[in-house]
Amino acid sequence: MRTSTFERKTSETEITTSVNLDGSGKSNVSTGIKYLDHMLTSLSTHSLIDIDLQAKGDLIHHIAEDVALCLGKCIGDALGDRSGIMRFGSISIPMDDALSSASVDLVKRPYAVIDLQMSEQTIEDMATEDVLHFFQSLATSLPANIHLRVEYGENQHHKVESLFKALAVSLRQAISNDPRRDSLPTSKGLI
Repeated sequence: MRTSTFERKTSETEITTSVNLDGSGKSNVSTGIKYLDHMLTSLSTHSLIDIDLQAKGDLIHHIAEDVALCLGKCIGDALGDRSGIMRFGSISIPMDDALSSASVDLVKRPYAVIDLQMSEQTIEDMATEDVLHFFQSLATSLPANIHLRVEYGENQHHKVESLFKALAVSLRQAISNDPRRDSLPTSKGLI
């Protein structure tokens, strides 16, 4: 089983995270940020990664950032040396008026290109900049190349939710075992 548990305790946050990459999309998430809980539950459901994540902290910004850091670290640890995985994932996902695309490369080089196309400063109980920072922190801690783009949409909630769903399905593709490969998915011999 590809599983991992990680705990992080700072003067700002306290987070416990567990993942099972070969799960069924079950989640038990509590961050104190309702919209983030909703997005993490969606991420779990559509990636089929079981996520158990409990977080508390002083500020929404600190919680969102540290949740992403812990989740990325957990997923990265569960992947081990990344032998035998597909490595890449890419998809576009609609949600009502919104369409978002995500492309993931589970190479161990952190890089994030995020285009939220947001016209509002907040979305539900989160600042838009904290949503952006969540994705950047996830890419850094995983580490991976993550490219996310809201193609279009009117509803801010739908835009971000379609983006989380696109990320989820891209991750699901990338972490999947490649039945034809038992080595690292690279021509360099090292990821």
